Amino acid sequence: MEGERSSDLLDLQKSQGRGITEFSSIFFCPTPFNLSRAAASSAMVSKESCRNEIRAAIGQLSERCLHSAAKWAGEQLVGIEQDPSNFTPSNTRFQRGSSSIRRRFSTNESISTPQPSVGFSQAATPLPEEDDVIDGDLYHLAKSYFNCREYRRASHVLRDQMSKKSVFLRCYSLYLAGEKRKEEEMIELEGSLGKSDAINRELVSLERELSALKRIGAIDSFGLYLYGVVLKEKGNETLARASLVESVNSYPWNWNAWSELQSLCTSIEILNSLNLSNHWMKEFFLASAYQELRMHTESLAKYEYLQGIFSFSNYIQAQTAKAQYSLREFDQVEIMFEDLLRNDPYRVEDMDLYSNVLYAKEACAALSYLAHKVFLTDKYRPESCCIIGNYYSLKGQHEKAVMYFRRALKLNKKYLSAWTLMGHEYVEMKNTPAAIDAYRRAVDINPCDYRAWYGLGQAYEMMGMPFYALHYFRKSIFFLPNDSRLWIAMAKCYQTEQIYMLEEAIKCYKRAVSCTDTEGIALNQLAKLHQKLGRDEEAAVYFEKDVERMDSEGLEGPNMLEALVFLATHFKTHKKFEEAEVYCTRILDYSGPEKEKAKSLLRGIRMEKTGFPSMDMEHFPL
Repeated sequence: MEGERSSDLLDLQKSQGRGITEFSSIFFCPTPFNLSRAAASSAMVSKESCRNEIRAAIGQLSERCLHSAAKWAGEQLVGIEQDPSNFTPSNTRFQRGSSSIRRRFSTNESISTPQPSVGFSQAATPLPEEDDVIDGDLYHLAKSYFNCREYRRASHVLRDQMSKKSVFLRCYSLYLAGEKRKEEEMIELEGSLGKSDAINRELVSLERELSALKRIGAIDSFGLYLYGVVLKEKGNETLARASLVESVNSYPWNWNAWSELQSLCTSIEILNSLNLSNHWMKEFFLASAYQELRMHTESLAKYEYLQGIFSFSNYIQAQTAKAQYSLREFDQVEIMFEDLLRNDPYRVEDMDLYSNVLYAKEACAALSYLAHKVFLTDKYRPESCCIIGNYYSLKGQHEKAVMYFRRALKLNKKYLSAWTLMGHEYVEMKNTPAAIDAYRRAVDINPCDYRAWYGLGQAYEMMGMPFYALHYFRKSIFFLPNDSRLWIAMAKCYQTEQIYMLEEAIKCYKRAVSCTDTEGIALNQLAKLHQKLGRDEEAAVYFEKDVERMDSEGLEGPNMLEALVFLATHFKTHKKFEEAEVYCTRILDYSGPEKEKAKSLLRGIRMEKTGFPSMDMEHFPL
């Protein structure tokens, strides 16, 4: 999950078409916003239907040891708003206090849209297989071994069992045994953070067995999910997507399958090409996929719709906060995470993102409290280590911060945020080679992560290699074209002596202005570049815009003074004396040589207006 920092580099990094069939045509029937009693009754039935489906799914997912998917389903189950007639202390405790935050940050655009609680596409509630009784005893023993992380023993117990459920658990156990051995080999060969060619040696046999079972139709939706995972690990993404789509279409309640499918949707074109059945779980998938594709407005709209049923879902609130974070709405994100912690005080998941917000706002006390809280809750979670690392980084203790980021990576080597954050720390420590290595490892994990590409650009820029830096800045802009800071970074590369392509720099700064450059760097640089190229008219236009921006924000400083001096001189030269006098008068409020220059300009203006020299008393000898 993806950190913001207060400096130019760290602030950026610690940070489209619709394409899919219109949501309302899938998800809703054309019911007016003001629901009639009949529509309200339909909504109630829809919520109850979702609740029944999820309850059944939790049991089936748990039976197959898909614990994270069962946890996700359980969180959505308690996120469904209860019937007011059934309110009791036991079923409302988890939901208390969330609705106000959701109302506060709901999008105005979606208010006129029919509520999502009506007309959900339904699928039959999943039923247990008939073969459960046949291998029940051996299956329970295998489950016990699995839960104790004795994966090979679990696989061995089920070696002769041919029911679909037993085949899945046997193959899944074998897959995890191979993953466990791969991690051990990586540590033995290269250390916990080193690169290694270690592979899961069970993939070949698993692919052979699962493909054979698929050909004869002896595989269920869970087996298709595992087959998709195996194909993905072997690099066969097209077949993996097909298998995962088949899995979620036949059994849509397995969030693990949706998550694996999302990781294979690296573009909106791929997402549009998926042939997915209509079901309310599809809307969770699309919302998450839009977020990963940086289509945050579409993602927020999806989550807003889903709240019609899952009004108290902490997952939806966390995902909404992530989208707002990507839009740099830090104040809103902070409030939403505070509310999330009130409802779920021992939550660690997603709290590393909250720590990034506190870091960007330099809220040291709040970050200290959060770090202490997660330390006491579960200090050996990657998220906890990243939060503590952020705390030490904010205090300027970069060595300690690196230590905790490395600890996070020992717990989860593919934890993207830790690699990126560690790169930031190495930049602060002026250890550029280590920073480059950290950013490259982040890119290896997620080639679409613009923060890591930007970090590589900054690192090479620090090393005086602007051509390399320009290449990586272009990569970052490809993945996030609407961020003004990326365009500014690329423009600075074009301004270096080695490249010196000022026209290209001007184009980049113009793009930064169109992307809402809140810091005003682009306007100032556009004015200076046009001045440097002898285009005084264009320079005056951008200096005026920059002065207007600084006036609106109440800013003063050298940039303001420089703009005022240029504009006063420019307008005097072009005989626009009234405008020149306005800017000269403003310069008189400053001290230094600029004040004397303003006085000289005013004398010149009066002389040209009247044809006589100025009669200021200071020019007469005493």
